[in-house]
Amino acid sequence: MAARSMMNALFSAAAGLVLGASAALAQKADPAAGFPSRPIRIVVPFTPGGQPDIFSRMIGQKAGEALGQQIVVDNRPGAGGMIGSRIVAEANPDGHTLLSISAAHAIGPSVRKLPYDTRRDFAGITMAYNAAYLLVVPPALAPKTVQELIALAKSRPGQLNLASAGAGSGTHFAGVMFQYAAGINVVHVPFRGIPEATTDIMANRVQLFMAPLASSVPLVREGRLRALGVSSAKRVSVLADVPAIAESGLPGFRFDSWGAIFAPAKTPRAIVNKLNREITNVLRLPDIQKQMRALGAEPAPTTPAELDKFVVKEIATVAKLATMAGITPQ
Repeated sequence: MAARSMMNALFSAAAGLVLGASAALAQKADPAAGFPSRPIRIVVPFTPGGQPDIFSRMIGQKAGEALGQQIVVDNRPGAGGMIGSRIVAEANPDGHTLLSISAAHAIGPSVRKLPYDTRRDFAGITMAYNAAYLLVVPPALAPKTVQELIALAKSRPGQLNLASAGAGSGTHFAGVMFQYAAGINVVHVPFRGIPEATTDIMANRVQLFMAPLASSVPLVREGRLRALGVSSAKRVSVLADVPAIAESGLPGFRFDSWGAIFAPAKTPRAIVNKLNREITNVLRLPDIQKQMRALGAEPAPTTPAELDKFVVKEIATVAKLATMAGITPQ
C-alpha cells in the first residue's frame, strides 16, 4: 500500500514536471501567452496635466481592463522628454514598461545629444492621437489676433517671453517655428512642464505659448487664457471661432501635435502586437473617441509598422525645419 502511494506520488510529480515544462515551452514559443504577468507601467516623460498624461490615463484604464492587469502612469519629466524616454529605452523589453510621448520624440534628435537612438531603441506600439497646438496669450495682454501679437513683438524685440514645457519639447519647437515664420525676436523660457508654463502665462509672467489643446481649451473657455490661433492647417471644431495661424497672415504655417506609445526595441513582436490590438481597440471605443475629440484631439490608431515608418519620416522633417531655423543639437 505504501509502495502504491509512493508510485502515485512519483507519477503526480512527473506529470507536474511535464505540464510545467510544456507550459514553459508554450510560453517560449509564444511570449504573449502569459502577458501581462504584472501591472504595466506607462512612462510619461512630462509632468501631470499635459496632453500625453491626460490621454495615457484615459487609454490606460480601459486597456488595463482588457489585458487583465492595471496600467500605471509614471510621470518622469525633464530634458524635453529625454529622462523618461531613456528609462524606457533601457528597460527590460518584456512589454511591462512602455513610453507615451508627444512629438518631442521626433524633435529630440534635432535639439539635443541623446543617450539613446530614437529610431533604433524603441518599437512602435500605436499612434494614439493627432492634435494641434493653440497659440495663447494672457488675457491682460493687448493683442487679440495673431497679427496684433506679431506687431507687438516687432515693436518690442527681445522683450516678450515664449513659454515652453521644456527645451526640446513639442511646445518649444512649435513656438520656435512660429517665431521663425513670424520673423519676431522673443526670449524662450523653458518650464518643467505644461502646467507650470500655463500658470505663468495666465499670470502674464510670460506672454505667448503654443499650448496643447487638451490642457488649454478649458482655460480658454473660462477666460483664463486668450486663444489667437491653432497650428493646424484648418480650424478645429472644438474652438471653431479661433482661426488657424495659416489664415492669420502666415500662409502655409502648420505644426501638428501627436502622441504615440512605444516599447523598448527588443520587445517580442508577439507582445507588441498584443499591446497594439488592445490599445487600438480602446482608441476605437465611441466614448473614448468622444472624450478625446472634446479636448481637440483626433484618435489615430495605427499598426506598429505604420508608427515606426511615421517616426522616421517625422525625424527627417523636423531636422529640415531645425536647419532652417538654425537649431542644432546641444
